[in-house]
Amino acid sequence: MVTETTDKPRVLVVEDEADLITMLRYNLEREGFAVDEATDGDEALRRVAERTPDVVVLDWMLPVTSGLEVCRQMRRREDTAEVPILILTARGEEHDRVRGLNTGADDYVVKPFSTPELVARLNALLRRSQPARDKGALTYDDIEMDLSAHRVTRGGQPVHLGPTEFRMLRFFLQNPGCVFSREELLKAVWGPDIFVEPRTVDVHIRRLRKALNVADRRDPIRTVRAAGYALDTSDTAYA
Repeated sequence: MVTETTDKPRVLVVEDEADLITMLRYNLEREGFAVDEATDGDEALRRVAERTPDVVVLDWMLPVTSGLEVCRQMRRREDTAEVPILILTARGEEHDRVRGLNTGADDYVVKPFSTPELVARLNALLRRSQPARDKGALTYDDIEMDLSAHRVTRGGQPVHLGPTEFRMLRFFLQNPGCVFSREELLKAVWGPDIFVEPRTVDVHIRRLRKALNVADRRDPIRTVRAAGYALDTSDTAYA
């Protein structure tokens, strides 16, 4: 795998429309990105194996291997599991957006889109995916988060999280037992500068639960009807 030292964030653009990929390259390079490109899913996976990007712009509808399958395969690989993925899609229906997020995407933009919005979303993903600057660890019950190594374990077993789930768990670990609404989680995890629908929180909560519930351990995320979610494994929380 190639390792390259550069101050520019590297984005892999995966798109099969030549005009669109040209436009994206021009605008992203103008905004300070280093741009790699691929025109189908198989080429995208080869590019990722050759050089891990900082962020991926991934078209949903691709020849050979679909964007969703590229997303799935990247999430299965240890070296790309935490790379932020933004999906481009002409599918604007809610169930399609939820499907994309469930597959492992961190954000989505519906075509046609505005270039300034796309750049803003990419910059937000990059800010949120930077390794934690804090040192030390956060613990709750049998869950441990090593902030220096950016690793999570439960009962000593490794827990593999995407970047959004990592940030969400970190927020919960910093505030154990506290109930947070979807809107509060959106602000804390995604930030105030990005519009994300409240239902997106539910998608990432499900993904966080699935990752944490290793070896049939108790679900540590409590749902409080009409209020929100909390990290709480106390017996009274499940009464």
